[in-house]
Amino acid sequence: MISKESKSSSSSFWSSSSFLVLLAVIVPLALISVLVFTLGPTQYSSWSPKPSPFTWRLGFPRSYSFASSSLVETGTPPHVFIANETIQLGEDENILKHNQSDETTQMVRRYSNLEKLEAGLARARASIRKAVLFGNLTSTRQDPDYVPQGPIYRNDNAFYRSYLEMEKLFRIYVYEEGEPPMFHNGICKSIYSTEGRFIHEMEKSDNIFRTKDPDKALVYFLPFSIVMMVEYLYVPGAHDIKGIRRSVVDYINIISTKHPFWNRSLGADHFMLSCHDWGPTASASVPELSNKSIRVLCNANTSEGFNPSKDASFPEINLPTGETTGLIGGPSPSRRSLLAFFVGRLHGHIRYLLLEQWKNKDQDVQVYDQLPKGVSYYSMLRKSRFCLCPSGYEVASPRVVEAIYAECVPVLISDSYVPPFSDVLNWKSFSVQIAVKDIPNIKNILMGISQRQYLRMQRRVKQVQRHFVVNESPKRFDVFHMTLHSIWLRRLNIHIKDYLK
Repeated sequence: MISKESKSSSSSFWSSSSFLVLLAVIVPLALISVLVFTLGPTQYSSWSPKPSPFTWRLGFPRSYSFASSSLVETGTPPHVFIANETIQLGEDENILKHNQSDETTQMVRRYSNLEKLEAGLARARASIRKAVLFGNLTSTRQDPDYVPQGPIYRNDNAFYRSYLEMEKLFRIYVYEEGEPPMFHNGICKSIYSTEGRFIHEMEKSDNIFRTKDPDKALVYFLPFSIVMMVEYLYVPGAHDIKGIRRSVVDYINIISTKHPFWNRSLGADHFMLSCHDWGPTASASVPELSNKSIRVLCNANTSEGFNPSKDASFPEINLPTGETTGLIGGPSPSRRSLLAFFVGRLHGHIRYLLLEQWKNKDQDVQVYDQLPKGVSYYSMLRKSRFCLCPSGYEVASPRVVEAIYAECVPVLISDSYVPPFSDVLNWKSFSVQIAVKDIPNIKNILMGISQRQYLRMQRRVKQVQRHFVVNESPKRFDVFHMTLHSIWLRRLNIHIKDYLK
């Protein structure tokens, strides 16, 4: 029998042992908890309060390609989150106190805004790709102005979605440096009218695509006019354009010194525009301007350095008096008695071959270097089924748009010419393209086009007119907006983060 004393002693022993065991368990756990709490924010967390340089430079790990000949995108954009993360970093007071200089803080904020712009472009690419794969939703096809449809487009769904995205996102900053008449100014009549009119439209304060805040811009316009430089700097007969080239170099030096945007992308998100034959030559004065910037050129000659993946072809439109009304229209196909027509001076070897082969040779294919007295040029366009548009000294010709205006099927005769808006428009559906070597076969080629096919092409010429119309106040889908869209497409190809590494 166990005594009370022994029971008490035993109970005290177990009580003391339990307390020691409990201490042996609790104390280590407490120490570990304190250690984790102390070291957790710096060693065990996946986020560090110090902003990494990658925070504002990365976020688009995949690249995308918009081929110049198509609106189809090759990749699907990933979820973009870096822009929001950067904003959080910039607003965190602890970061500002964590050995960060004002310069670093400004860098975070600047790249945060750039990332938001790039994220918007990524979403636009995804939207265009979706339109390519699945078409546009019915609701988006209820456009009060116009809905692109039909074979005149390479992909009408992609074009329409891209155009809507452009209207929503595209903003252009026009550099304010430079003085008229060579800057912020241009001729609005003659064959250089499209250059001058574009510059004047970009100068308007009510232009919805223009922004006064360069940090909100997707592209930057260099507002010099090569036509005006030729007018004021070139000495006729001197064959010397050094003054023009120097002016372009000086302007790029000025804007690259005063603003950070040119150096940020090496000019890739900048564009110039020229309808003068010397536009490509003038741009070559600055290697980055020629090789990296977007050049909108009438002289879209691939054999002379025009690069369709980054440069845009610009239509040459002759407005002799500057008037934009009364230019469009023509008789029905049944009232067009002439197979083909051309008149033009002996400019370049292509016209030489054309005149040599066809001048005064055939009543169906009427080719002149000068029209007979009393014969109207525009009446000849309107009575012809096909209008011959050979290149002159340079590849571009105002006859292409003149033919479209007159509802005459254009026949492009050139080497190395990229027609305007060919990213979007299917030129084969409404024009005939004849190689220079086939000039002797022009009649056979045109006679080989069936009446049914000709009627289809002529209807499509009438449909495509709206994209070449010059309006005093630009309207959606007209030549001004189509030019903007060409620039927009090329901006979609540019990833500024590639230049920030």
